[in-house]
Amino acid sequence: MSVLQLQRVTRVHGDGENAVNALVDTDLAIEAGELVAIMGPSGSGKSTLLNLAGGLDAPTSGAVLVEGTVLATLNKKKLAALRRRSVGYVFQDYNLVPSLTAAENAALPLELDGMSAGRARTLAHAALEEVGLDAKQGDRFPDELSGGQAQRVAIARALIGDRRLVLADEPTGALDSVTGEEVLKLLRRRCDEGAAGLLVTHDARHAGWADRVVFLRDGRVVDSSAPLADAETLLEGAQ
Repeated sequence: MSVLQLQRVTRVHGDGENAVNALVDTDLAIEAGELVAIMGPSGSGKSTLLNLAGGLDAPTSGAVLVEGTVLATLNKKKLAALRRRSVGYVFQDYNLVPSLTAAENAALPLELDGMSAGRARTLAHAALEEVGLDAKQGDRFPDELSGGQAQRVAIARALIGDRRLVLADEPTGALDSVTGEEVLKLLRRRCDEGAAGLLVTHDARHAGWADRVVFLRDGRVVDSSAPLADAETLLEGAQ
């Protein structure tokens, strides 16, 4: 069973003459252990696809399934629980809580799910160590961390617990090339360990870490499973 499935998914914003087809009749399946990169020009539907995959938005038609569960069948409470337990998000702007330390940020999904603070912090420090941050850095607040360190905290938060689906929206956009490569290595390693990953990127070099590349244009899939050597050429053709 695929970890993530989009079945004939369409997302329309607005009504009548103002309607915008953000995503049109899209099928996608991602298996455990697989990292899929989504590429395409601005406005092609990349962020819409990611938001639908994580249950942050709902399709106008079609179905989104995470580990076999149709997201549209869940009420708000159950959907929030599924996101906390099964889905991890890595955002370009980190999206950390400024008043919480790095360890507290990483532990937040577990605490929100009812785990004791002590146990959650222990697991958070282990998760931070996995991404290369020590206990001293775990006690720092986001504004005391470098961009690369803050993004590592965001990754630790996304991967903590038994997260089966990792969604990354341009996670290296604000980082230097060396730190960006380290971030991609972490995502790749998590997928190699059994998670399914969906990476939105504009950089063909970053897509090179993926098992497949899916190209979007005007909300539609125009190519997929392209040889990575041809990624830049196909992206130019989708402009």
